[in-house]
Amino acid sequence: MNNLTPKGIALRISFLVAVIVTTIVFLAQAFAARYNVIVLLCVFPAAFLSSYFGFLIAIEKFIYKKIKLIYRTIHNLKLSKENDVTPFSLDSDILSQVREDVIAWDKTNKLEIERLKEMEEYRREFVGNVSHELKTPIFNIQGYLLTLIEGGIFDSNINIDYLNKANKSVERMIAIIEDLDQITKLESGIIEMNLQKVNLIDLTKEVIASLEMMAKEKNIKLTIQNDTDKPNVFVYADEDKINQVLVNLIVNSIKYGKEEGETRIKFYDLDENLVVEVADNGQGISKEHHKRLFERFY
Repeated sequence: MNNLTPKGIALRISFLVAVIVTTIVFLAQAFAARYNVIVLLCVFPAAFLSSYFGFLIAIEKFIYKKIKLIYRTIHNLKLSKENDVTPFSLDSDILSQVREDVIAWDKTNKLEIERLKEMEEYRREFVGNVSHELKTPIFNIQGYLLTLIEGGIFDSNINIDYLNKANKSVERMIAIIEDLDQITKLESGIIEMNLQKVNLIDLTKEVIASLEMMAKEKNIKLTIQNDTDKPNVFVYADEDKINQVLVNLIVNSIKYGKEEGETRIKFYDLDENLVVEVADNGQGISKEHHKRLFERFY
């Protein structure tokens, strides 16, 4: 009885019941030695039809009414986006459909739960660790303003320069805060990249200028080494994302580099590819941490 519909099951059972009832009536007539063909001809269809409709009513009332609720709930959850509701019918193999839909729903539900857990973890890390990136521009702004307050405002050699650098740090803070919008975009499955032509040399110079105050605290020299034989190095990329990468790498080199050391940002041209290397003379990174280097807030 594999893949039978409720009506198919009722049909088979009713036929079997009709045969049994007709056989009993036939044997009763044989035992009484009184045969009545008309009775036999009436018994079979009467037993068949009464059994058939009786089983259908029983199946509908006691079994499928309960299964139908589960089936519709799961099935309509699956199709909620399309607003497509499949009508319930005893002509269909609803038991198999329920089984398949329950398995599919369970699998989808588990995947959705895993996705939501990952999203929640990402949200917690993203929001909790955004201060990791905000600290750098805040530190720079504080340093520039303190220098100006302590008399630098009257020094024409640095006052405008420091104000411009403080403004750059403010712009960087705004970009980081706006980046919080990435949470919503990630949840919707859409991550937009603002791809454009970017001069990596100029961008690196801007990053170095923004980290000047931090580097001075440890007397670390920040230098650019261009080994591409080109005065400018252009790439097609998202400028804000590249800026984040450079800031994170250079900040870490300052934090964990030796005092009075040096951080070199090198550029290598490999035909279709460009290699950017941030190197310092610090203690280096232990092997066990290598696999986590590309985690955003590690």
